[in-house]
Amino acid sequence: MTVAGEAGTGVRATARIRAVRAGADTVLAVLHGAGPFDLRRNRAYGRQARVCVLGAMCAPLGGDRLRIEAVVEREARLRVTTAGATIALRGPTRGPATYDVRLVVGERGSLDWLPEPVISAAGSHLRQSCVADVAETARLVLREEQVLGRAGEGPGRLSSRLTVRCGGRLLLDQQAGYGPDVPGWDGPAVLAGHRAAGQLLIVDPAFAAGPAQVRSFGDEPAGGLAVLVPLAGPGVLVTAVAPDSLRLRRLLDEAGRVGGQTPGMS
Repeated sequence: MTVAGEAGTGVRATARIRAVRAGADTVLAVLHGAGPFDLRRNRAYGRQARVCVLGAMCAPLGGDRLRIEAVVEREARLRVTTAGATIALRGPTRGPATYDVRLVVGERGSLDWLPEPVISAAGSHLRQSCVADVAETARLVLREEQVLGRAGEGPGRLSSRLTVRCGGRLLLDQQAGYGPDVPGWDGPAVLAGHRAAGQLLIVDPAFAAGPAQVRSFGDEPAGGLAVLVPLAGPGVLVTAVAPDSLRLRRLLDEAGRVGGQTPGMS
């Protein structure tokens, strides 16, 4: 539901998805769009239900408070994509926009969370977070991509935090910041002049049998680089930087296939 506040305070909206198993299939018990989130049911693929998030309005703008919640219950399977990139823009207020994602995957459930990139336009200020709780027997594939600035412009201010728990235990908690007033974000230790950054997280009980091997991807630094590392738990994390979103996606896809991602992720 979208709540219209006082003039200049931005949009408040929360969209909700809940997938449950019904016999041999997965059904969408809740599919509730709000504000800029128009949720569309796509054709199922086997037992996997599929949802595409369409942008119904320009968002996030400064002052917006946006949230998506997705719950995959026991033995259900869900894939969520977006129809296009999310563009963070300067808003009517000086305050930042927030875009929060909350994911829950139940026992033997499966969730592919594969949105298109977030583009940080000049003058914008976005605080993005994702919190995921995954059962020990569940599987999660999560992709995040950030593009810093549109063609011919610098980036806005962007911060992103990803927190993942598996079986109630912390698996990953990391935060990154880019743009004006963030020390060293464009230096050799962070982006090294690149304008696209991303990560691919794969949580799978199959990794409990043995950790993945560390691997790097990319022929030369100027064309982008990615590294796959095992986590202290049943998962791997791919982190990549690249000159543009196309090269970034190619690096993440290549590393994801090596890390155990099923073909056709993009």
